[in-house]
Amino acid sequence: MAGVIEMTARRRPSSPLLSRVRDRTPGLVGGLLGGAVAAGLGLASFAVLVMLLWISSPYPDSGPGGALHVAAALWLLAHGAELVRTDTLSGVPAPVGVTPLLLLALPVWLLHRAARDATDGGPGGEDDAFAGNAVYENDGFGDAAEPDDGPPLVPARTAWTGVVLGYLTVAAPAALYAAGGALRPSWVWTGVCVPLVAVVAAGAGVWSAYGRPGGPLRRLLGVLPAGARTLLLGPHGRPGVVARATAAGLAVLVGGGALLVAVSLVGHGTAAQASLLRLTEAWSGRFAVLLLCAALLPNAAVWGAAYALGPGFALGAGHVVSPLSSAPAPFLPPFPLLAAVPEAGEGAPVHWAAGAVPMVAGVVVGWMVAQGAAEGEGRGTRPGGGRAAVWSAGRTARAAGLAALFCAAVLAGLAALAGGPLGAAVLAGFGPVWWQVGVATLVWLALVAVPTAVGVRAWRCRSPRSEEPAIGRQREEKAEGVRRGGRPRTGPRRGRGWFRRPGVAGIAGVAGGVGVPGRTGASGYPRGEASSTDEKTPPRPPEPRPDTPGSPDAPGSPDTPVSPDTPYVPYAPFDRDALYGLGDEDDTGFEPYDFQGRP
Repeated sequence: MAGVIEMTARRRPSSPLLSRVRDRTPGLVGGLLGGAVAAGLGLASFAVLVMLLWISSPYPDSGPGGALHVAAALWLLAHGAELVRTDTLSGVPAPVGVTPLLLLALPVWLLHRAARDATDGGPGGEDDAFAGNAVYENDGFGDAAEPDDGPPLVPARTAWTGVVLGYLTVAAPAALYAAGGALRPSWVWTGVCVPLVAVVAAGAGVWSAYGRPGGPLRRLLGVLPAGARTLLLGPHGRPGVVARATAAGLAVLVGGGALLVAVSLVGHGTAAQASLLRLTEAWSGRFAVLLLCAALLPNAAVWGAAYALGPGFALGAGHVVSPLSSAPAPFLPPFPLLAAVPEAGEGAPVHWAAGAVPMVAGVVVGWMVAQGAAEGEGRGTRPGGGRAAVWSAGRTARAAGLAALFCAAVLAGLAALAGGPLGAAVLAGFGPVWWQVGVATLVWLALVAVPTAVGVRAWRCRSPRSEEPAIGRQREEKAEGVRRGGRPRTGPRRGRGWFRRPGVAGIAGVAGGVGVPGRTGASGYPRGEASSTDEKTPPRPPEPRPDTPGSPDAPGSPDTPVSPDTPYVPYAPFDRDALYGLGDEDDTGFEPYDFQGRP
């Protein structure tokens, strides 16, 4: 045995860093794969669409390679990246920066779904669920966690990082491939817009997968004052009054702009149809034009909102179209959406009517703020459980102004995305100017929303007696009747529980067993019959009954009157109905006593 060498060695524990990397690796790999798949699906969708149009085109001017280069460039343009067209007649590169906003929805949706799927760790046992709960709390998402909700098992930061890195891993070679075509991406815009879209969309997907908690939003809004954070983010992480008012105002403005575009297209239907027929004679070309118009409809809605606000939009450098006046536009190719542009010249009353859109938006914002102000939302409830106090007029006005400010900021960002250059020189500016749209939105909504919010709040906070709740009036009338010494008026009672508690004497009578058959009260009279204090007729004495064991009148029975000869019987417990007036009184037609006039 002396030559036996011990080969078993105790394994040294791994370092915390290695354990942490090992634990996070599966989630990171899943996120990387999900982000790469999202980018690949987006590229494949654009490639299929472009190849279909290329195949059906009667005059293809390039091969399949050129079509794939165009598909990659359009995929980058959908993220907001600016492209540069090199094959121009003048030889000067022409930028293309108008991003069809409908195309932006595809990569955002794919990234959102990839992030949601990356946070799902799959089915697991109790240990996995416990680990998921721990990660759920450590990542700062624990304020919305519920024990039975089955929170995601992959940490939020791991899933988000994996999706973003996987998406950018595919986007980088796609940008390099698109650089070899006729539409080349601008590296500055590509390096800013594509990562920004990936970060925001993936973050929104992870946040949605974790139940949309309020913790991350509170950290993002940490730069704002405390009062603004409370108005933007309500209790339990839900959108606050200002957030809902901002969303409503934006919906009215953008929807009103889309309505203006639709009305103008209907009015200029002949010109729009003629422009579609003049562009191409092939059905494939017309189908491509219609697809481009559909992709630019959100842009047109934002342009219509800018037109209604007053600044309007530009159709080239120095050619502004607004309700007050429209400058003659430069030579533009026939395009169906451009046929909806008003004619050049001074504005007519029909053009001035577009100002109703921001007016309605201001009223909607003010109404939403006033509704929250009248309900006292954002301050929680009082310790006693009562409703929060109604906002003051100053707080209501500040909330309406804050909603107007945020609405202006969001619409200015949409205006910046909806416009851009379509060439050089005269074609360098197309669409609304973002800062002008922001200022006009702030002025319109502040002038309309603030007075509306204050006025509606004062109207809703009035409290005449005719509008008090019926239950409150009934309680006040009963209390007033008791104070005056009269008996409160009672109405028909239905169901159990509509009774009054008896007095101390009544409770003692029921507990002591005083009564007669038929559930006697404390005064010894059958329930449902009037006492001597209620009627002038003398009370009916109880009828004698045989004193037999086990009978209702046996000594100690609850229905036997108490006398000095009655033997002592130990107290028997009784149910809660004895204390509360025997709640099944409706079954016997009993009219409860108040036990105030017992002789």
